[in-house]
Amino acid sequence: MKEQELTRLLEAVAAGQLNVEDAKMRLKMEPFDDLGFAKLDTHRELRQGVAEVIYGASKNPDQIIAIARKMRENGQGTVLITRLGPEAAKLIEASLPLQYNPLGKVGTIGELPSPDGLGQIMIVTGGTSDIPVAEEAAVTAEALGNEVLRLYDVGVAGLHRLLAHTEAVMRATVIIAIAGMEGALASVVGGLASCPVIAVPTSVGYGASFNGLAALLSMLNSCATGVSVVNIDNGFGAAYMASMINHIGVK
Repeated sequence: MKEQELTRLLEAVAAGQLNVEDAKMRLKMEPFDDLGFAKLDTHRELRQGVAEVIYGASKNPDQIIAIARKMRENGQGTVLITRLGPEAAKLIEASLPLQYNPLGKVGTIGELPSPDGLGQIMIVTGGTSDIPVAEEAAVTAEALGNEVLRLYDVGVAGLHRLLAHTEAVMRATVIIAIAGMEGALASVVGGLASCPVIAVPTSVGYGASFNGLAALLSMLNSCATGVSVVNIDNGFGAAYMASMINHIGVK
């Protein structure tokens, strides 16, 4: 919304010509900034509580820089970029103050917000090979204003490693369980935790894992209650949902 349009809208509210609820709806229905190659949804935070996130894969660095700059111009404090390759990250760093996580291939521009959720999001992986997906989830959750606890390499092949952290599991508000192979970790965590568990199958595994399909089907068929499942390698989606859960009471 242009400044003149916003001024007219606020003047109409002040004059009693438009009530507050109608004005809020007008703001929520505002469209986007057209950059030619992209249409930036500048009112998503007002509508949904979280600003637009840049999906970096298949975008060139110039496009990402232009989108991020426009976000910053519109007052977005933290810009999150997922699936960002290291070569693109180097080029972006030359123009913008990018903080880059090479493991998760995710970057942020601007200061991370202080955690304001109800509690703690725990991110658990079956193995070290699942860490890239876990780091995408962790940085996403932090960028959305959550306290994050990482608990890596505690899969069912050595169950005692997870059981050594049972107290922390019981304290978590939301748990993201990330595993490849047969994906059994989500069911085990779901049987221990009293909070929602979001399962993330990864494409880690040998031939019959079918690039994560075996783990996905195992997680979908979990006998543990309170377990939901996102798509293969979708750390971002899991963290976004976990953040929504962790902020329900705040809203």
